[in-house]
Amino acid sequence: MTSIGFLGLGTMGRGMIANLVTAGHDVTVWNRTPGRAEDLTGVRVATTIADAVQGREVVMICLSDDAAVRQVVLGADGVASAADPGTVVIDLSTISPDLSDEEAAAFATAGVPFLDAPVFGSKGEAASGGLWVVVGGPAETLERVRPVLDVVSETVHHMGPNGSGARMKLVGNLLVAAQLHALGESLALARSAGLDLSRVLEVLAVTDFRSPIFDGVGPMVLDGDYSTSFALRLMLKDARLIQEFAAQVGAPVPGVDLAEGTIAAAVDRGYGEENASALIKVIAERAGVDLST
Repeated sequence: MTSIGFLGLGTMGRGMIANLVTAGHDVTVWNRTPGRAEDLTGVRVATTIADAVQGREVVMICLSDDAAVRQVVLGADGVASAADPGTVVIDLSTISPDLSDEEAAAFATAGVPFLDAPVFGSKGEAASGGLWVVVGGPAETLERVRPVLDVVSETVHHMGPNGSGARMKLVGNLLVAAQLHALGESLALARSAGLDLSRVLEVLAVTDFRSPIFDGVGPMVLDGDYSTSFALRLMLKDARLIQEFAAQVGAPVPGVDLAEGTIAAAVDRGYGEENASALIKVIAERAGVDLST
């Protein structure tokens, strides 16, 4: 059993916490908005960041964006100042590589081992313990906490030194945005051409360009189901992080630029709290077609 402090009780965090408790770990939780832990079982609820992290063997952080991480980790009385030397801190958030580098520097100064370990997957994978974790940081630190990460994940990938996980997460999210945008365009084109979309999805499921994203999102689009596993507003945040990161390293990302425009339009239409696939609604509207069957 490992004593764990977990900060962030959003959709992803709640799924991971449930799996950690089921695995027998001693979990203390904290959230910026009080009251979010009322329906969680098997956890202790901390009232302050210090209460959540001090005396813990591992601290896990899962927050929505740079502003939240900067406040909770680097702010006054944040994790970087409250964590005990030797406690391993793992940031699972999707944030800018620059901020991840700031975290690593702050924890190094404090003598606290740190891993950036963002996750691929959404609500379903978090609930089932099937996330895919990409890790930046010392290999020996990763090995210390691998049994904890194994509880919440299907696979764990060591990408290199601190910051490598944060950078890999944006590389992967580029592909997510591109696939969702391509699926929307393909379905809109097929509908405009008079094809049966159910049969279109049958083809997408078996060809050499098949994708789990197509398999999962396609039927939901045909059902008109945009229930949230990963909110569109968060995908907009990620698309903009990718653009900033790509500009820093000098790599053009025209596909992401296109997707960001569509996502922003969808958020402006009020779809921001719907699933990330809601960007497809804008593509369909522009084509003048209805993709629901």
